[in-house]
Amino acid sequence: MSMPELFHDLTDVYEALVDWPQRLAREEPFYRRLFAEHQVRRVVDVACGTGHHAAMFQRWGLTVEGADFSPAMIQRARRAYDESSSLRWIVRSFDEPIDAEEPFDAAICAGNSLALAADRAMVQRAVQRMLGAVRPGGIAVVHLLNLWRLADGPCMWQKCRRLDLPQGEMLVVKGVHRCGDRGFVDLIVAGLSPGAGMHSESVPLLGLEAEELEQMAITAGASRCEFFGGYRGEAYARQRSVDLIVVACR
Repeated sequence: MSMPELFHDLTDVYEALVDWPQRLAREEPFYRRLFAEHQVRRVVDVACGTGHHAAMFQRWGLTVEGADFSPAMIQRARRAYDESSSLRWIVRSFDEPIDAEEPFDAAICAGNSLALAADRAMVQRAVQRMLGAVRPGGIAVVHLLNLWRLADGPCMWQKCRRLDLPQGEMLVVKGVHRCGDRGFVDLIVAGLSPGAGMHSESVPLLGLEAEELEQMAITAGASRCEFFGGYRGEAYARQRSVDLIVVACR
């Protein structure tokens, strides 16, 4: 396989870097408590990726729509989890209108997806779409990496894995760093077959603050917001928390 073919689509790389069973086991109690508290039966995942969260919610007996702007991601989700009356997949960006026969009880945007928006205007539209899709009393949940606990400058390397993928055997190093009010996901991928070469990229992230997300949610019709610093349900602390989870109640 040539170098351009090897690094053309890194979806398999990002997918393999996540221990999905471990991640979902860690996040499941948080969503179960939250959904029980707000009597959630219908959920839309507005940036579902390859569909792991959406499929988990459907296994709980909920009716779920998973949406993503990437046709390839949605195709993978359909192959992995099929489709039924209680699980639907659709290609749609998180800032596009959500067309449904009846309102959802919850809309989620997990995995730092909202920070990948082109600008804050797109973030505002996404928050409006999420809250506009849920019933009065429903919730919109946004999960982000908390960039503000990172030192300004140096990369924090998180993972170094040797992966055997369809494209070939690869060594993958992933990290994150902050530069001022922006974050970056840094990825180095080296093919281990002779002549495979190496690829690197730095994906920009918006540095979103809890207060501005709260104002966006209130503007979009939320009555109140709660903030958590992780999936254990601990309070959010800007300088310490690994995550920023916003729960906006309509």
